Amino acid sequence: MGRHSQPDESDGPDYSGIFDAMDGADHTGHTGHTDRSGRIDHSAPDNTGSRPGASSRRRTVAISTALVLAVATGAVVVLRGGLLPSAESCRSNAVRLTVAASPDIAPGLRTVADHARKAGIRSDGRCLDVKVTSRPAHEVAKALGDADRTPGFQVWVPDSSVWVERAATSPVSAAPLDTLGGIASSPVTVAATPTAAERLGWPEKTYDWAQLAEAGSGGDNPRLGAADPARSATGLLALARINGSIAKAAAGDGKAATDTRAAANAKLLSQRAATTDTALRKSLPRRDQAVVLSEQAAFAHNAEADEASRLDLFYPKDGTAELDYPYTVLNDRELTTVRARAATRFMTLLTDPRGRRALRKDGFRTADGKVGEDVAQAAGGRTPQPYAVTPSPGPSAREVEAALGMWTITVQSARLNTVVDASDSMSDPVPGRGGQSLMDVTKASLRQAMKRFNSRDEIGLWEFSTGLDGDRDYRELVATRRLGTRTPDGTGQRDVLSAAFDALKPLPEGSTGLYDTTLAAYRQAQDTFVPGKFNAVVILTDGANQDPDGISRTALVKELKRLVDPDRPVPLIAIAIGPDADQDACQEIARATGGSAQRVNDPAQINAAMLKAIVAAGEAGAG
Repeated sequence: MGRHSQPDESDGPDYSGIFDAMDGADHTGHTGHTDRSGRIDHSAPDNTGSRPGASSRRRTVAISTALVLAVATGAVVVLRGGLLPSAESCRSNAVRLTVAASPDIAPGLRTVADHARKAGIRSDGRCLDVKVTSRPAHEVAKALGDADRTPGFQVWVPDSSVWVERAATSPVSAAPLDTLGGIASSPVTVAATPTAAERLGWPEKTYDWAQLAEAGSGGDNPRLGAADPARSATGLLALARINGSIAKAAAGDGKAATDTRAAANAKLLSQRAATTDTALRKSLPRRDQAVVLSEQAAFAHNAEADEASRLDLFYPKDGTAELDYPYTVLNDRELTTVRARAATRFMTLLTDPRGRRALRKDGFRTADGKVGEDVAQAAGGRTPQPYAVTPSPGPSAREVEAALGMWTITVQSARLNTVVDASDSMSDPVPGRGGQSLMDVTKASLRQAMKRFNSRDEIGLWEFSTGLDGDRDYRELVATRRLGTRTPDGTGQRDVLSAAFDALKPLPEGSTGLYDTTLAAYRQAQDTFVPGKFNAVVILTDGANQDPDGISRTALVKELKRLVDPDRPVPLIAIAIGPDADQDACQEIARATGGSAQRVNDPAQINAAMLKAIVAAGEAGAG
């Protein structure tokens, strides 16, 4: 990636010295390993050592066993020698580490880093010089998904594992991410100003997440506000938890009714959404207000507030979501052996008694969620609110994606032109699908995806293959209209689309005319752009461009970049189906428009891939 190590550091993270120095250490019981180059073998099973009930997402992020062992055994190598004898030797022989941290926890990390620097604490015989920068987690996650950008740090401490998961599963990742564990935690709560809290029955009355959402839906009660889930883990975790609570409460009403209720709740929540957690906190002087905040954010607010504007906290009785502050190492070229040990050493400082006190002083719980009653009460908690309960397991990656997708579509209704490959290869059978073809499973996925959209959303349909319509490689089957639109005979747009999906068939001997189709679909989407909606082109293809007489890939990318209009954003979402799809081409043409490409090995995954791509494009537009 074009970065260079310091001259006196080794070229790669060779962890062998860590094991060599662990005299008598117990090396049994660990899972996973590093190979000879020091890189992590992600094929090995992982074991985070998380407490029961911790977020299941943590298990999807690879763990660097060498680093974990260094922590678990007391970091024998990095602790060796204690303090350096002089400040001069520290200045000349320091190992420098840069940590990007969520703004709420960055001050506590700086306190520990300053202590390490002033006390001359060293790692592997060299003084530890840690620079902590404050960076919003959603911005870092987005940057890590861009291989053309240099991260500029070796350790990342976001407020939630959801950001690590999103960065790690990005189509393009700048570096493998290795999470050593959490360094702190803070439950997600509903904070209310005194007037609002009294009207909601605080502290005696307790609620589950669905009841809190309903209580904040209007009428005589205060409206519930939150930070944008696309930018805030607090808002996202609360939204996912509310959706789960609604689904549980409405289990007997059917999925359609549950989804409708969840979408209605998201719409109401969006009307009081702030762009970020910081912006939400700044809105708190309103007297009659309830908002989703972490316990730590409420603690910080109350530390500066007068009695009239202090917050009271509701802790949902069906289990709080939690921010888990994962200590995450970028396992790239900058992670030399020296820096790997320094990263381990700094984590031991954050989790030793002095480090825990520094974070507790700022209103954080320990990583295991153990509550300090003084912290909870200073944040606004009071019994019988269940603030001492163990946080419940976090939402799964699928639940997070579903919540984000619903938020993107619900808050800003969509206008999508769906363009489906109809080349002959779409007749190929899908393994394990009982003889169903790529086209059969693709059509089923599209019908399922359409259920997520409401009557205000606009959906159209094209098909494409070489020579499909005279010299054209594409043909419009259904014009892009609102799903609630009806024809003079009473037929709705949903019915028209459903019939068109059913009629899709691969063209015998047809080839993939991808590039001409992409350009035509993009131009039409821009020409018919509707302000206030999420406008996008969704292209599904199982192959590579096979039209030698059409536009070239280089020319297409150049023209797409020329056509992009910031005032009329139309991201292109490309879904590459199966092993023969040209993922590189899909990625390049999608990125030229601010969109993204997703690969699916089974067309049944199209629904989830579309949702993920829509969320990614929506985040890019918001940024």
